[in-house]
Amino acid sequence: MSQLLLLRGGRPLSGEVTVQGAKNSVLPILAATLLAKGQVVLRGCPRLRDVDASVRILRALGCDARWEGEDLAVDTAALDRCEISDLLMREMRSSAIFLGAILARCGRADLSYPGGCELGPRPIDLHLSGLRELGAEIREEGGFLHCRAAKLRGREILLRMPSVGATENLMLAACGAEGTTVITNAAREPEVVDLQNFLNACGARVSGAGSSAVAVEGGQVLHGCVYRVLPDRIAAATYLCAAASAGGDIYLRGIEERYLATVTAALRAAGCDIRRDQAGLSARCAGRLRAIGPVQTAPYPGFPTDAQAVLMAALLRSQGATVFEENIFENRYRHVGELTRMGAEIRVSGRVAVVTGVERLHGAPVRCTDLRGGAALCVAALAAEGETRITQICHIDRGYEDIARDLRALGADAERAEQTENDS
Repeated sequence: MSQLLLLRGGRPLSGEVTVQGAKNSVLPILAATLLAKGQVVLRGCPRLRDVDASVRILRALGCDARWEGEDLAVDTAALDRCEISDLLMREMRSSAIFLGAILARCGRADLSYPGGCELGPRPIDLHLSGLRELGAEIREEGGFLHCRAAKLRGREILLRMPSVGATENLMLAACGAEGTTVITNAAREPEVVDLQNFLNACGARVSGAGSSAVAVEGGQVLHGCVYRVLPDRIAAATYLCAAASAGGDIYLRGIEERYLATVTAALRAAGCDIRRDQAGLSARCAGRLRAIGPVQTAPYPGFPTDAQAVLMAALLRSQGATVFEENIFENRYRHVGELTRMGAEIRVSGRVAVVTGVERLHGAPVRCTDLRGGAALCVAALAAEGETRITQICHIDRGYEDIARDLRALGADAERAEQTENDS
């Protein structure tokens, strides 16, 4: 039976939580384990639906992957297949990240186009064109990709836009190429740096991640390692926005502010007191927030598209109007209709949404439209009067290990429950 989230708002938060490992780091790292000879142990690996999907892909390829408490141990020595079924590929958009690693390891790969949240077109043409430049022959037929590369050769690749997925896929493929590959106009996200650090811990020679040029010296023999995944900056942003929405005083352990500086700057402008120390971040928020200047999503180090929905939810009761401009995905306002069911006042026109603060929000039955939109519903529910019932939480489970548990640790009235026919 499906589950839902029950949240009862109207009380300030107070508590502490340790931020989980980053979803957007661990998924490319799990693909990268295909390049290592020996066991990899990922410390503090988050138990997410997307991680489970990656584990199923690894096992389908013949690899061993098992949980050891909070750690995930992966051994790819027994890999004996180079195909990923359409069923597995459709479970998540980031399944495309396996393409570069399988091609580097096997010299061939057969898989379908990936699935994931419906946020508008997210083509993988940058992945494919880059792999072709490295020497891969790729045939697209009936929704499937048939890739062959007897030998990959390093070269300079200029990305048309700084795509995170394309940057990471090319980094993985380049590890199996002869010579040096330089990826220019590369994505600069912290998760790209985390992938570089993992590869280097396995014996690779990768440099430049975090800048617009990433260099990979191919041909190194990679070994296993023990590695701790970067804390999840979007989960941290979610809980900071939860405190901004409900009010209160919380502490997030393990996160560094530099990874989400644009989010904390926005919350400070809205009236929150956010402070950092060596162990994490504290947030104190009281009273109604202020509307803030335009929020425009952009590639890192700009404002993250993944934090747009939760910040919008935090500002639903602010004084004044805030303009959001979504510049990454075309269809990232799907949560707006659900927020308006709770009393929010939001107008959308194309890529622009205008949030005008209201005095009160009220609990309502709502449904998740996508991963971050679902998190936004949780943020809004904490400021609403009464109970909010959130269904289709499978989307939230893709990126949050246990959002109800973490919100309870921060003082919220939140729980998972079995869904009934009346909640459908």
